[in-house]
Amino acid sequence: MSIHGRDIVSIRDLSREEIEGLLASARKMIPLAEGSRSSRALKDKVVAMAFFEPSTRTRLSFEAAVHRLGGNCLTIADAGATSLRKGESLYDTIRMLSSYSDAIVLRHPNEGAARLAARASERPVINAGDGAGQHPTQTLLDLATMHEAFGTLSGLSVVLLGDLKYGRTVHSLAYALAQFGSEIVLSSPPSLRLPEQHLAELKRLGAKVREEPLLASAVKAADVLYVTRIQKERFADDAEYRAVSGSYRIDTSVLAHAKPRLIVMHPLPRAGEIAPEVDATPHAAYFRQAFLAVPVRMALLAGILGPARRGA
Repeated sequence: MSIHGRDIVSIRDLSREEIEGLLASARKMIPLAEGSRSSRALKDKVVAMAFFEPSTRTRLSFEAAVHRLGGNCLTIADAGATSLRKGESLYDTIRMLSSYSDAIVLRHPNEGAARLAARASERPVINAGDGAGQHPTQTLLDLATMHEAFGTLSGLSVVLLGDLKYGRTVHSLAYALAQFGSEIVLSSPPSLRLPEQHLAELKRLGAKVREEPLLASAVKAADVLYVTRIQKERFADDAEYRAVSGSYRIDTSVLAHAKPRLIVMHPLPRAGEIAPEVDATPHAAYFRQAFLAVPVRMALLAGILGPARRGA
């Protein structure tokens, strides 16, 4: 199957076979991402980076991916410096960008913005995070990190810890893990539980999912501990945020009874959820996870913008 010319708004836009194909392609891209080999797969291609919400890793890794493949970027890194400030609609902005580029990578604070952009654009749109909605490319690099550590995505026990209400990374990841038959263990403060509609959908898909409020119990049986920060910017009420801030923290004492091969992941930035002392342990996988963003996004861009596969 081919993803050539397609929008990627949700991880559910990709089948299990397509995800596996992208991960295989990403593994081959690692030498390119490290700079030990070069590629011109995106020669003469221009990718618009439309980032209307702050970003470090996502924007820079996408830009690095484009450059490593020999392409070029047009970047919006500050919404205040665009005509949105003058009242231009997002629809019109995206329609204009699609006439300047071969694909658009969009990050926006509003859930559903990526789907709107896909309707507006004449070029493929890749969702780089839309509010509390979806973050499909983060999910792909998360899966790549797990596969690199364990050689499989099937049969893993994955604890999703933290802000499961507003955390778009866990919303996307949970759906993907369901496709691979992994056990999904949900651990969060009561007010930040996974929204009921997401939980019901996971169960409808046949996911092995359960809630475990006790962090020690969750960590003890886990293969992967996926930690998220509390999404302060998503809270309408600052008092609600203060009530849950600092309610969990991973340090070496928490990991003392973990499996030797447990990996600790985090989409970053972290804001106190993982103690710096964890960085020196063999469990820490979050910086490798951040690097794998580049080959994974290279594989995605090459698949969307590269030559169409025959017979696809």
